[in-house]
Amino acid sequence: MTYPRDLIDPIILKNREFDLEGFVFGNGDFSPDIMLIGEAPGEVEIRTGVPFTGRSGKELDKTLAIAGLTRDQVYITSIVRSRPFGRKTIIDKTGQKIEKRPNRMPKQKEILLHAPLLDYEIAQVQPKLIIALGGCSLKRLIDNNMKISESHGTIWHGKIKQLGADSNYVPLSKHTMFFRYSILPLFSTIVK
Repeated sequence: MTYPRDLIDPIILKNREFDLEGFVFGNGDFSPDIMLIGEAPGEVEIRTGVPFTGRSGKELDKTLAIAGLTRDQVYITSIVRSRPFGRKTIIDKTGQKIEKRPNRMPKQKEILLHAPLLDYEIAQVQPKLIIALGGCSLKRLIDNNMKISESHGTIWHGKIKQLGADSNYVPLSKHTMFFRYSILPLFSTIVK
């Protein structure tokens, strides 16, 4: 998929204001029936440049195989394209302080920053089914009050949210490219 530079460049530039690193583009079939949307890349994904390539990728591949699918038949992306990391100082065996940068959940401002890119991808891919991998993507797509524990495995039909002109999320209207989507929320632990 080709991404407009005027769309991704400001996002990459503004990433510097947050504890975010790298940038991973979506991957897979550009006209699939199914689009998988995760939370954000981790350390392995930042190194490979491919979504879901670490431990989560192995589990995802197993799950896709059970469904009779491969990565080539779906489109895989995430709500945030850069790795959100925390900062943690530990003392090693020699007594030296070492700063660790563990993965963390994306903050709302980071999700908002990357929202135009996800909206663009959905508009380009136009899948029949979106699978929300975890609570973060479920909340970004449908409603902040939804809980993955209550929605897991239940197909939801309706409008999804997109970023509006006032930097708030609004449901896609009948005047936009798409009208309704089917969303299948799944626990993220299935693919981690």
